[in-house]
Order: sequence, then structure tokens, then C-alpha cells
Amino acid sequence: MSEYSRSPRQPRKKDSGPTGGPGGARRGGRPVAGGKSGGSKGGSGKASGPRFAGSTKASQPTKLPERKATPEIDVHDPDGVRLQKLMAAGGVGSRRVCENLIEQGRVEVDGQVVTELGVRINPRSQVVHVDGVRVNLDEDRVYLAFNKPKGVVTTMHDELGRISLADYVGNREERLFHVGRLDADTEGLLLLTNDGDLAHRLQHPAYGVLKTYVATIRGPVQRDVGKRLREGVELEDGPVSVDSFRIVDHQPGKAMVEVVLHEGRKHVVRRMLEAVGHPVLELVRTEVGPIRLADLKSGRTRRLNKAEIGALYKAAGL
Repeated sequence: MSEYSRSPRQPRKKDSGPTGGPGGARRGGRPVAGGKSGGSKGGSGKASGPRFAGSTKASQPTKLPERKATPEIDVHDPDGVRLQKLMAAGGVGSRRVCENLIEQGRVEVDGQVVTELGVRINPRSQVVHVDGVRVNLDEDRVYLAFNKPKGVVTTMHDELGRISLADYVGNREERLFHVGRLDADTEGLLLLTNDGDLAHRLQHPAYGVLKTYVATIRGPVQRDVGKRLREGVELEDGPVSVDSFRIVDHQPGKAMVEVVLHEGRKHVVRRMLEAVGHPVLELVRTEVGPIRLADLKSGRTRRLNKAEIGALYKAAGL
């Protein structure tokens, strides 16, 4: 019997005992399903069948809709590089480990599961995921975390001659993009990369990548500040709300708070806190998506590792 349907129960045979004669009740005094029990219509001798609400015949098994098979895409590029070699170079693991991952069906190329070891691909145009995490195959791409000091302008060239990013990374061969901006008075984590697509997604609010700030503000902090910020405050360029807010520390006349949001408008954290009556004294960005500032010293840069790059791709939906 199918689990999606069940045929109606057939009536039991008439009892031949003292209470089981024609027209009588079944054992236990309950009438046979269908009303009249064991009688005939017009002397034809045909017993009336069971009747159930909404049905006059046994239900048929439900036919499940046929699933359309996902069309297979030929991802093999005869002029490309073997997939397991690129994966190993991308930091996934040894060549043998990568081969096992492919055979286990845990590797996708351009959204297509690949299980054959002879597949070759183009690392510059094709995308590889292992267990859903993207692997960076292009060795020319650079991903840096930079702890921007206070007073540094977020630009690669400043016409006014102020200290800018160029004073720290301007001697690199790659043309780097900064992911979002930090105003001159704000310090902390700034991501630098020549991966334009990733940079765009990380800073665009539509992709919801969270940025975490720690601000020193004038205190004491009012009880309803967190609620007001989560519900949203009205700024001159429209309403804005935080994703989370908490008090980190209290000091006489000031407090340290953590603000998390995915907005990227100019001076948005400073303007929000001032709107609720707590002007910012100091501001540091500590996280961008899964990347943390941690103990990176002011004015220093570090390369992101393979796991961090994969986590950034995932956060950006790539």
C-alpha cells in the first residue's frame, strides 16, 4: 500500500451468531458501515458497499509530480589545468586529499558537481566550491587586512597631501580597492583587495555583510538607546537601524558600546549615536563579516588566509 494513499476498509462478513442475522448488528452492537446491514435491494442479493464521506470508490495512489532533472553542464576545458592541482594550490589540501573530495562528490565547478579526476578548468573564468565554500584559484588576487590609524584618509591619492592609504600600500604592483571607507577620525579594520566583485558585494548593503564597531560615547547610556537604534532612527538621508547594540563598559561620564550594522552610509555610526543623544568620542571598526581586527597593530597589514577568503566569499554570496 502506498504511503500517500490508503484504500477504504472493507466491511466485515455478516456474523452467523445469535446477533449476526440479516439486518442485525455486528458484534459489539455497532452497525455495519453504510447504514443498512446485509440487506438487499429489490431482492437482487447484492450487498450495498461501504460509503465514506466525499468518496464513492476506493481512492487511487497519488502520482507524484516528475522532477525535472538538472541539465548537466560540461565544465571541462581541454586547455585548462587539472582540478585537483588547482585545489591543492588554493590551499584545500594535498593533491590526494583533493582527489578524494572530488570522488566523494563534494566539489562543484560553476555549480556542477564534478566526480571525475580528469577534469580540467580555467582558474580565471570558472568558480570552484568545496562543501559550499568557494576556493580562490587565481593566485594574482590579493586579500589584505589593514589596521587604519587615526588621521589616515581612505583613498589611494589625496589632492590635499594628507596621509592616505598610498603611504602604506602604494608601492604594491596590484591595483587595490578598499572595501568601504573609514573617515579620517575612525581607525580599525579596512579590507583591501583587487577582487572588484567581492569588494562590491562586501560593501553593498543589499548583501547584508555585517560590520562591527566599538565606540566610546558620552554617558551614562539611557535605558532605551538600544531599542531605539534597533527600531531605527531618522537621519537627514533617511531612516537607518542597527542589527545589534550592546554596552561593553561603563566609565564616569562615558561608556563603550558595540554597534553592528550592514549599512555603509557616510559617518552613519557617528550620526546614529548622536541622534540618540550620545556623541562619539572615539570609533574603531573591529570586524567586517567574518574577518576580525584581532591583534593586528595600527598601520600594519596582513594577508588573509585561505579559510578567511573562503568565509568572505560565503558571506558575500559568491
